[in-house]
Amino acid sequence: MPPRPETPHPAEADIAALSPTIARVVRFLQANHAVVIACSAAELAQRIGTSDASVVRAAQALGFFGLPALKRHLAAGLGQPPDPADAMRATLAEVAAEVAQAVNFAIQAQREAVEALAETAAQDSLIAAIRALHPAQRILVFGIGPSAALARYVTTLLSRAGRQAQALDASGIALADQLLGLRAGDAILALAYGRAYREVAVVFEEARRIAVPIVLVTDSLDRSLARHADVVVPARRGRARRVALHGATLVALEAMVLGLAAADGGRALASLDRLNDLRAAIAGSRHDVG
Repeated sequence: MPPRPETPHPAEADIAALSPTIARVVRFLQANHAVVIACSAAELAQRIGTSDASVVRAAQALGFFGLPALKRHLAAGLGQPPDPADAMRATLAEVAAEVAQAVNFAIQAQREAVEALAETAAQDSLIAAIRALHPAQRILVFGIGPSAALARYVTTLLSRAGRQAQALDASGIALADQLLGLRAGDAILALAYGRAYREVAVVFEEARRIAVPIVLVTDSLDRSLARHADVVVPARRGRARRVALHGATLVALEAMVLGLAAADGGRALASLDRLNDLRAAIAGSRHDVG
């Protein structure tokens, strides 16, 4: 019986020893937990550009009998969200509480996460997300906790690109007021990680009720939500069981905004020209009216 790893993250040297095809699939399975949980072997094979058999062999290379066992392992891990203090303790232990090592750890972890976005399957998911969001009359960006600041930032970028946008950044019952105006013609861009906490579950339920598309940006989320998203964009938050790093999420979001601008360049440029006019008026470079 192959060993069951604590997390499906073997050393890079072990992955490099695999065939190029299996190594590529293993890296995809490592970087896209939510997609793995939500998809069948055939669906994963289509996303990655390989065969069902290669998906199964990659799961076995990670130490599992097959894909179902890997799915169960990932789903069980999502049941308990990582404790931020424990994640920081593990990270500080790994870097031996040395400043230089901490800096190197952060840079290397961010590099790995961004490189995962450069994989063909991840780029395909970004393109699919842009196609899902482009027809929307308004894009609502959901993110609470640490993701709230990202939600507000992306809302600003979308507005500058000529898109109607609003942040859904309230937690608890205050979120109900923000959801009240959700309507047909909208689209949801959701930033959600870990367990299916109540706020994200309600956002998904309301979006399904009104039949608006959902783009989910995540590294791990239970199948009950991931399977209801129209598009799942994988964005790793650093290394497993270590402190969360949001660099890849930011890269994915900015890539989507730039893609939306490219999808309607006239709208984006007109909005930015108007922004410059308003800035000039506020700065007093034009004569006052009156």
